[in-house]
Amino acid sequence: MAPLKMYFLPILALAAVLCSGSSGAAEIQGRSSTQFLWYNDIIDGSRRTDLAQYLLFSAKDLDNDKKLSIQGYGRGVYDFKQSDRSDGRLYYLYADYRNLLNAADVKLGRQFVNISAGSAIVDGVEADFKRLGPLGLVVLGGRNVDFGETGELTTHQYSAGATLYLADAALTYFDVSYLRTYDHSNIARDILGGSYKQYLLQSIKLYANARYDLTGEVFNELLGGVKYFPTLDLMITAEHYESYPTFDTTSIFSVFAVDKYKENSGRVDYTLASWVDISGAFSTEEFGEGGRAKIYEVGLRFRPSTALTVGLFTDKRTGYPGDLTGYKGYVEYSQIGKWKASAGVDYDAYERDDMTGRETAKKYWVAGKYIYAKNYSSTFRIEDNVNVNYSRDTQGRLTFDVDF
Repeated sequence: MAPLKMYFLPILALAAVLCSGSSGAAEIQGRSSTQFLWYNDIIDGSRRTDLAQYLLFSAKDLDNDKKLSIQGYGRGVYDFKQSDRSDGRLYYLYADYRNLLNAADVKLGRQFVNISAGSAIVDGVEADFKRLGPLGLVVLGGRNVDFGETGELTTHQYSAGATLYLADAALTYFDVSYLRTYDHSNIARDILGGSYKQYLLQSIKLYANARYDLTGEVFNELLGGVKYFPTLDLMITAEHYESYPTFDTTSIFSVFAVDKYKENSGRVDYTLASWVDISGAFSTEEFGEGGRAKIYEVGLRFRPSTALTVGLFTDKRTGYPGDLTGYKGYVEYSQIGKWKASAGVDYDAYERDDMTGRETAKKYWVAGKYIYAKNYSSTFRIEDNVNVNYSRDTQGRLTFDVDF
């Protein structure tokens, strides 16, 4: 790992502390997580061990008016086997100034932007103008940030977009948005989007999302659904979703033929008693060219005591691209001194086609958390996967977390 990446995250933390000097009431919160991970390489099956350092922080009230804050999140990873694969990633680091000139909330820096037309990580700016009568306007733009296996990739893509939304409507939300991405000077994506939510009769929620690809002249994503909650114990959901894969116009994949995917689903979640929840779901899938599938799901969650939770779930799939029957169970217990513990088993039996026959995949895992003090804790998770690729695939994670 390059020296700059080795010290980048500590420098960020120090910068956040120094910024707080401008205001005696500044508040700094966050989490430092040191993680030791071991796993099998998915490519060559070799054993790998990594040491990762994550840092999440928020420095608030940095000015006398308490409008300025800085948010940051990143990680550094050291690969013990191949040090040249070690890398650092800055996921976001931006300044957030609220009500700038009594007109807009502005974010400047690396950030995740998400509007109904699309999302991206950009080095850029986002401004939210909230006082345009009954409407609000978000404008954004910047250089796209992409991450590869060993770190940040060089990118020549830039995105710009805007959202016009309905403001100050307690039971209704509606927006129309537009997002364009350039690859050098070429238009890579040109998307028009919209989002809608409506609450009715204190027991119904309607929602819908849509994205239309202007270059491909096709809807590449549609979602519509309704949630009905007649009581606090019952939730009924019905939903339709479809997608049509589209790619950047500069990508070789844009010339390949693809099929539309459709899914219709229904789900019921019910708290039968204070100690038991039940759930059931059914969905149908269409993959194009006659490919169809049906999925059934049933789940039970028991709470015999405030410390103990037991979950049992099963699902069955028939149709394309193969039949599957799966089971999952877990147990959580939280009253072992400073320990919290859990364990579980996943089992799937599936048949992709007549040539391979019936195969199984099993996962066994245990996890726990130990609380040293209010702001200090450690967690661990160890799992073993047994499937057609591995007779044993043991992997795990051990962390030391500090909240500040």
